[in-house]
Amino acid sequence: MLEFFPFKKTIPFMSWGKVTTAISLLTFLFSIWALWDKGLNLGVDFTGGTVIEITTSEAANLPEIRGALEKTGLPEISVQTFGTSRDVLIRLPNKAHINAAETSNRVLAAVRSVDPSVELKRVDFVGPQVGKELYDSGALALLVVAFGIMAYLAIRFEWRFAVAGMLANMHDIVIILGMFAFFQWEFTLTVLAGVLAILGYSVNESVVVFDRIRENIRKMRGATIPHIIDDAITRTMSRTIITHGSTQIMVLSMLFFGGEALHNFALALTIGIVFGIYSSVLVASPLLLMFGVKREHFIKPAEKKEEAVV
Repeated sequence: MLEFFPFKKTIPFMSWGKVTTAISLLTFLFSIWALWDKGLNLGVDFTGGTVIEITTSEAANLPEIRGALEKTGLPEISVQTFGTSRDVLIRLPNKAHINAAETSNRVLAAVRSVDPSVELKRVDFVGPQVGKELYDSGALALLVVAFGIMAYLAIRFEWRFAVAGMLANMHDIVIILGMFAFFQWEFTLTVLAGVLAILGYSVNESVVVFDRIRENIRKMRGATIPHIIDDAITRTMSRTIITHGSTQIMVLSMLFFGGEALHNFALALTIGIVFGIYSSVLVASPLLLMFGVKREHFIKPAEKKEEAVV
């Protein structure tokens, strides 16, 4: 098999297991604190509010539009391009005693004071009840996906692998949510979609490493479990670099050139891919050692008799 990044010597990843586990634990606890202390900055999708889409004759001047809208006194207005540079999406959170129809008229008047050619394309109002339902449905989707992945790992491998893989995946998800909470980046439905994508993406890397570990346990009969895991990770490093490097290039292109509509989605994916590689190698694998994985868990009775004869 052709390898673009061949590693001739086995890298002793497990010798750093205690250090990386401690770093992961601290990062995990920091994320939990950020979520508890600051909370997620939920977007209009979850909190309810008004979404106004307008189009301009030329590329929209967002700083001027924001300046005009700030003068209206309306709270927490979000302005971003949507699709093309001429399409602008304006979001306003749901506030008591603010009429949606009156709000849209004030916004349109303010924007037309900057650019008279502005055309109104649509006005959507998301009620607080709908936003709560979306939030609850999103949380439920996250739990269902997590338990589904854990069941898949338990069936394909063994309960130790299932628990280690799921803890590593939850480590990635909590860190993404913690970063969004700490920096107060807006958390929308598109970001939730990115988080769900990372759950599936991260477990794929864990499965690749776990498959090689299981294969090595059967082949490397005289080796210790730490050495077997080190060899498995080292042998999959070339594939990891190519796969994740290609994916990260695509995600970074969305982050830097995709505009504001895709920015937070790509940001969640970027964080998730980086921590997904880290957790699959330096979180899930050390957890296997902590859970006491042994060769006996994978060697069939017939193979044990064969080893005894040899």
